[in-house]
Amino acid sequence: MSLRDLSVVMGVIMIIIMLVIPLPPFLLSILILINISLALIVILVTMNINEALDFSIFPSLLLLLTLFRLGLNVSTTRSILANGEAGGVIDTFGTFVTGNSALVGFVIFAILVIIQFLVITKGAERVSEVAARFTLDAMPGKQMSIDADLNAGLISEQQAKHRREKIAKEADFYGAMDGASKFVKGDAIAGIIIVLINILFGLIIGMTQMEMSFGEAIDTYMRLTVGDGLVSQIPALLISTATGITVTRAASDGNLGTDVTEQLLRYPKLLYIAAATIFCLGFTPIPFLLTAFIAAILAYGGWALSRTDEEEDISVEDEEEKKVSANMQSQDNVVELINMDPIEFEFGYALIPLADTSQGGDLLDRIVMIRRQLAIELGIVIPTVRIRDNIQLNPNEYRLNIKGNEVAKGELLLDHYLAMSPGMDDDTVEGIDTQEPAFGLPAKWINEETKEDAELFGYTVVDPPSVVSTHITEVIKRHAHELLGRQETKQLIEHLKASHPILVEEVTPEPLAVGDVQKVLAKLLRENVSIKNLPIIFETLADFGKMTNDTELLAEYARQALSVQITKQFAQGSDSIKVVTVSGKVEKVVAEHIQQTEHGSYLALDPEMQQAIVQSVAKEAEQLSLQSEMPIVLCSPAVRMYMKQLLERFLPQVSVLSYNELEPNVEVQSVGVVNVT
Repeated sequence: MSLRDLSVVMGVIMIIIMLVIPLPPFLLSILILINISLALIVILVTMNINEALDFSIFPSLLLLLTLFRLGLNVSTTRSILANGEAGGVIDTFGTFVTGNSALVGFVIFAILVIIQFLVITKGAERVSEVAARFTLDAMPGKQMSIDADLNAGLISEQQAKHRREKIAKEADFYGAMDGASKFVKGDAIAGIIIVLINILFGLIIGMTQMEMSFGEAIDTYMRLTVGDGLVSQIPALLISTATGITVTRAASDGNLGTDVTEQLLRYPKLLYIAAATIFCLGFTPIPFLLTAFIAAILAYGGWALSRTDEEEDISVEDEEEKKVSANMQSQDNVVELINMDPIEFEFGYALIPLADTSQGGDLLDRIVMIRRQLAIELGIVIPTVRIRDNIQLNPNEYRLNIKGNEVAKGELLLDHYLAMSPGMDDDTVEGIDTQEPAFGLPAKWINEETKEDAELFGYTVVDPPSVVSTHITEVIKRHAHELLGRQETKQLIEHLKASHPILVEEVTPEPLAVGDVQKVLAKLLRENVSIKNLPIIFETLADFGKMTNDTELLAEYARQALSVQITKQFAQGSDSIKVVTVSGKVEKVVAEHIQQTEHGSYLALDPEMQQAIVQSVAKEAEQLSLQSEMPIVLCSPAVRMYMKQLLERFLPQVSVLSYNELEPNVEVQSVGVVNVT
């Protein structure tokens, strides 16, 4: 136990001793001065904190100081009633206040007690109660605000955790202050009762046991009682004031003194009005010289503050000009220009209502939901989407950039709805012909009056915000592998390490570096395979990473380990899946033309054979699309990777699976065969 901890423990033991064992007067004087010193320190600390939580120990300290003060009251009462004295401090306070009249001293003491009990203590108790109630009521809203900032990418997980802890501490603090203020009120009541006991029983003891006259008893015990009351009530008054300051303190950048002087003297011209008013009072029976002197001080203060503000404004402008000049000349200013946002959404001026919350726009909220949705589906944290208007675009045009490159664009008509065709041409619904931007389906822009008719004819009708949200979602899905860099991969690894430390240690940094893991995960995302199940992926990397460092091959092993997930993804809840199989002849041709190099393997087919395979796959995929089925090619595990490499450039929408990636309980229906003549 440290010396500080020991001192607090000894202090509590001393308080208990004071309640039981009589203390000599000189020791009481020392303890009284310590009590006054502690009260001064507390009120000075409360005046210099920026927010209440900077003095979070105050509720507990308040209880200890109250107990200490009550212990002193018991000890001094025992000494006054038993010996007719209580030390030099109490005697000096009593003599100084009472002077030649014990009654006057008692009246002054009574006024002091009334001020503390009815004004400061009662007010601090009420403020503590209200602050505790409002803090608890505001907790849900503050928590939702933190979640919204976290989802929007404005703060990190660590910052969100810190803010949640601060909210919890605020609730605990104000709840504790609400309870502790009741002790302050009880202490004030106890002080009044102890004073009455000292006076009443002091008179009785002085006249009966010490054979004093009534006048001597009044003079002795009234003086000691008033002195005792003052040395206990002055610290109590300071502590009560500190309580009120703490619970009424709003968070700011400065302490109480700074805030009071800055805000009270913020408007120097008002001092002139106050000076003129005081000066006019000099024409009443109030002494003219006195009012003129006060008015002159106020006027001079207003003039001095006005000059100070002007000088500060000039210095601030000079500093800003210097900073701008330095930034323009600084090399860092040029470096900042090359910073690039991972995802940018730009739109023309006619689409500003989409993002303007004052006009009912909810695009920001939709993007927050998109990031949450993609985190759940893909298993990665999508970076913050930077939204801004661009006057270089057409009024109704928008575009999406990923790492500075345009990857998608479209047009919206905010006063229309997008009606997607049910699959048959129907001229009865009039509108502006267009294409649905996310999937390229034929559609029409229709107005409000045509909306109900379009729905009756089977059209799928959506509003413009939903159109652009869907487009953004699909584009980010297709480019998710570009958004996963080494830094993002490192964050995923750290997140996994918190729950699976041994698994992570077996994979990285040996035998696989972070860059190797990133390539495997990006390969999975490139083919729209979620990496949310990181433990299974890392189990596979731990098993096969020691055998090969070929990231393409490791990604194939990971796909096979995720067979349950892949089967569920492509079967879509059905017990069967329709596919186009690859003939043995094509598989043999592909297998024979795989070239092995020290940097990996690749497919080296002649152009004519490549074209023949691609045309065969395109023909079969078209047949599946006509049946509203996903175009899926099924082949053996040995050639799946190379078939995907071959088809990716020409038929990116075609998914290529291997037999090992499908669960045995799913029925595979072959509706076509990829073959070449």
